[in-house]
Amino acid sequence: MGFLKNQFKKTVFDISANYAPLVKMFYRATYKPRKGTVAEILDKFSREHSPVTFIQVGANDGFYHDPLHKFIRMYGWRGVMLEPQPAVFKNYLSKLHQKTPGVYAINAALSNEDGEQTMYKIAFSDLRWATGLTSFRKEALEKAIDSGHVGRLAARYGEQLPARREDYIAEEKIQSISADTLIAKYNLKKIDWIQIDAEGFDYEIIKLLRIEKTQPRVIVYEKSHLSSADQNDCIALLKKNNYAVTHIDENTVAMRKPLGDFEQFFRSVTTS
Repeated sequence: MGFLKNQFKKTVFDISANYAPLVKMFYRATYKPRKGTVAEILDKFSREHSPVTFIQVGANDGFYHDPLHKFIRMYGWRGVMLEPQPAVFKNYLSKLHQKTPGVYAINAALSNEDGEQTMYKIAFSDLRWATGLTSFRKEALEKAIDSGHVGRLAARYGEQLPARREDYIAEEKIQSISADTLIAKYNLKKIDWIQIDAEGFDYEIIKLLRIEKTQPRVIVYEKSHLSSADQNDCIALLKKNNYAVTHIDENTVAMRKPLGDFEQFFRSVTTS
């Protein structure tokens, strides 16, 4: 069953990578976002601001469980997708968008300078569930292990856990790029949407992007791995820079004011 499921996923991935016009037609004809979700905001924003210029930090394979994939295909989004894991980038992300006009897949992490950094990853698996947990923060992985999250995912996909604790996590050297280099190299004079999934490093990414200067219209990040202190400080920074903020499921969504007809999504503005 697991083999057939993986083969099906691979086939769908290959179709999106090689037959993007057909995928666009399919999504346009069949897709409708659920009410009250980030996808509903994405769909409405895409219709009103096409083409959207975006930065995605922590894109992974850009496909499975990816919040932007449908909208990139349907509405011709343009921008950059950063994924620091070399194997994930080579085997998936670079292939997915090698034929996508205006979308640049980059094998690097966002940092305060160009160079090299260390990331921490699940050592015993290269499946999507495992690569999605890769983080700059070793403690984020340790927390996932201690909570049983890693064990549950491994069991779901039929993978054996290591006998020794030290065999759970591996270090990997990856390339990094600064926000200034990224923006200059890809001529990102206007940024409409920033999507972040950095496994607990999201607040640091927002600071690196210097939102007081770049002023992206929308920022979406995953709040579930942030400490309470980082989440509160992040919201304070966003509000200081004229963003309305709300929580939707595991994400925090921030939009620069004025909100216009997007105000409906921010009527219950939260601070924690």
